[in-house]
Amino acid sequence: MFAPALNGRTFFSHAVLGYFHHKIKSPSRGIGLNLPFLIARRNLLKQKGNFSSFIIRIGIIATTLSVAIMIIAVAVVGGFNTAIRDKLYSFEGHIHIHEYGNNTFRASSMPPLVEDGYLEEKVMALPHVVQIAPYIKRAGILQSKGRMEGIMLKGVPDSFYFSKAISFRGSRIDYSDTAYSKDILLSEVTADRMELKPGDMLQLYFLEEGSAFPRIRKVRVAGTFHTGMEEMDRFYGLCDIRLLQNINDWEPANMNGYQVTLDNDRHGEQISRTIQDEYVGSFLYSFTMDKLYPNVFNWLNVTDQNGVIILVIMAVVAVISLAVALLILMVEQARMVGVLKAQGMKPGAIRMVFVYYAGLIAATGIVAGNAIALGLGALQHSIGFITLPESSYYMRTVPFRIVWWHVVAIDVATLVLCLACMLLPTLYLRRIQPAKVLQFK
Repeated sequence: MFAPALNGRTFFSHAVLGYFHHKIKSPSRGIGLNLPFLIARRNLLKQKGNFSSFIIRIGIIATTLSVAIMIIAVAVVGGFNTAIRDKLYSFEGHIHIHEYGNNTFRASSMPPLVEDGYLEEKVMALPHVVQIAPYIKRAGILQSKGRMEGIMLKGVPDSFYFSKAISFRGSRIDYSDTAYSKDILLSEVTADRMELKPGDMLQLYFLEEGSAFPRIRKVRVAGTFHTGMEEMDRFYGLCDIRLLQNINDWEPANMNGYQVTLDNDRHGEQISRTIQDEYVGSFLYSFTMDKLYPNVFNWLNVTDQNGVIILVIMAVVAVISLAVALLILMVEQARMVGVLKAQGMKPGAIRMVFVYYAGLIAATGIVAGNAIALGLGALQHSIGFITLPESSYYMRTVPFRIVWWHVVAIDVATLVLCLACMLLPTLYLRRIQPAKVLQFK
């Protein structure tokens, strides 16, 4: 009435006989049954409560953790680089053009540059250029409520481009005054130190060489900004470029230099070289921000190298764990290998059984690793539960930037690498002799 249950040996015997029967019966149709994959999938699913099942779980867990850590490492390193570069570029642009030997602390005593319409037109025509804007920098002193603080004011026009990487409170500078705006923007760090808030009034002092008396201007704090970078938040403030032209007794077309903003920082070096070689004379100098902030960019390069090291280590862990798991499975499944050899299966097909083993284990680990990494990334992006000391890392939470092709590349590379490295351990199967492994039940 009931068909007898098939044990492992009977199952493989029937499967192999059915495979060869199908091949002989329908030679013109080719092989319709992938027997190595069938055996690997069936045997993998039925491993419960034994040592092989434990080894398979270890292999899956190791692959899951390796893939998850690789994705998280790439996303965090990419997030750090993107966030810090965006903050830096949003304030300083990607390329600066100014006179050789320009010293912003002595700007009032240096001859100014004159805006060059031809240069602006040519630079704006270059690919990837978003904006070219004149600027003036001038050191000054803030005075309010008995407190004094040194500051570097950066004068910018009303068309100045601000990235979303900079957060603002209060209002922006009002450029409607026909002379110059009396609004300034301070960093939150400076405003807190001076106990100032948007709408408060204060005095600006500008020291003049050869004069015992400073120039004084009364201004209003229109708003505050926050970049998270100490180089910007601690020392810089923003104001109307016309205010500094007035302080320096310059004409409306005078400035210290140009700030060029790009849509992608990868083109910065090439565009800077083009500007230097083709559009500016020998008295001007075009350079990228890595020349102005070498320490920041060196640190970012170190984080890139750390990311590569993590990828290599996790890939090695995944491969080694799968290789060990596969070798143990081969020893555990020696009787099965003997049965397959006795039934006439070719060595290459037997090797493919264990390659499929490795592929199924790796694929399961990759899917689980993706789920863990992307889940943590979504959680971090929404609530920012992993925080950082902003004074050291320029940001308050760990950034997590997922790029879909990074994830796909990690998944495909992990699967291909694991399958390629699994071919070597399967050479052990040649040493298994059916007569020896089948003589004992």
